[in-house]
Amino acid sequence: MQDAEATTEPTIPTPGAVLWGKILRHKGILFGGGIVAVMVIVAVLAPLIAPYDPYAQSLISRLQPPVWLDGGSWQHPLGTDHLGRDYLSRLMHGARISLIIGACTAAISGVLGTTLGVVAGYFGGRVDTAITFLVTVKLSIPTILVALAVVQLVGGSLTVVVLVLGFLLWHQFAIVARAVTLQIRDMDYITAARMIGCSRARILLTEVMPNLMNQIIVVLTLTMASAIVIEAALSFLGVGVKPPLPSWGIMIAEGRTHIFFDPWLVMIPGAALFALVLSINLLGDGLRDVTAPQGRN
Repeated sequence: MQDAEATTEPTIPTPGAVLWGKILRHKGILFGGGIVAVMVIVAVLAPLIAPYDPYAQSLISRLQPPVWLDGGSWQHPLGTDHLGRDYLSRLMHGARISLIIGACTAAISGVLGTTLGVVAGYFGGRVDTAITFLVTVKLSIPTILVALAVVQLVGGSLTVVVLVLGFLLWHQFAIVARAVTLQIRDMDYITAARMIGCSRARILLTEVMPNLMNQIIVVLTLTMASAIVIEAALSFLGVGVKPPLPSWGIMIAEGRTHIFFDPWLVMIPGAALFALVLSINLLGDGLRDVTAPQGRN
C-alpha cells in the first residue's frame, strides 16, 4: 500500500527544469536566440564555409547583382561589390567583426561599470558621491563624438575600437548596479551575512552580485547592440575598422556611391546589421523575463 502511494506522489520540477521550460515557451528568446546562434555559427565557421576569399578581387566580375535579380547567378548568390569581391563571403566575415566588437565591448564595460556601481551603492558616502560624479560627467559627454575623436587621433583598428567603446559605455552598468545595490544592501539576508562575520568581498560576490544579474543581462545585451551600431557608424565614416576588413559599416559606406543603381550593396549589410541588433535585444529582453524573481512571462 505504501509503495502504491509513493508511486503516485507528484514529482517537483527542479529550478533548472522550470527555467528551461520558460525559455522554450518564450517566443522572443527562441526567435532572437535562434538568429544570434545562426550568426555566431556563421561567424565562427566563416573561414571554412565562405565560398570565396573575402579579400580576393576580380574586376571582371564587379557589381554582379544577387541571384534574385536579373543578371545574377548562383556563382555569387549575393553578388559582388565594386572590386569584384564576393558579397556573401564578406558578409560572413563581417559578422565576426561585429560579434567580436559587441561581445568584447560589453565585457569590458560590464566589468568596469558593474564594479563601480556596486561599490558606490554598497559603501555610499563619499565613495558614492565620487562615483556618481564620474557617471554624471560621462553622461554629459556624447559617446559617438568622443569615439570619433579618440579613434581619429589614435588610429582606427579592431583593438582600438573595442577599447574605446569599452571605456565609453560603462556608465549604463554603473547606473543600474548602483540603483539595485542601494535597494538590497539593507535587506535581511545582507544583514545576516554581516552578523555571521562574512567579509565585504564575500557579501558583494555571493549576496549582492547574484541579485544584480537579472538587470545586468538586459544592460549587457543593450550595450552589445549599441557597440555594434556605433562600430558600424565609425566604419561608415571611415574612422573605425579600416579596409579591407569586411566590416558591415565599411560595406555600407562602399556601397553608398552605387545606391541609386545597385541599392542591394547597402541593403544587404544593412539588413544583416538590423537583424543582429534586433535579435540581441529580443534575446536580452526574453532572458530578463524568464529570470525575473517575480516570475514574469
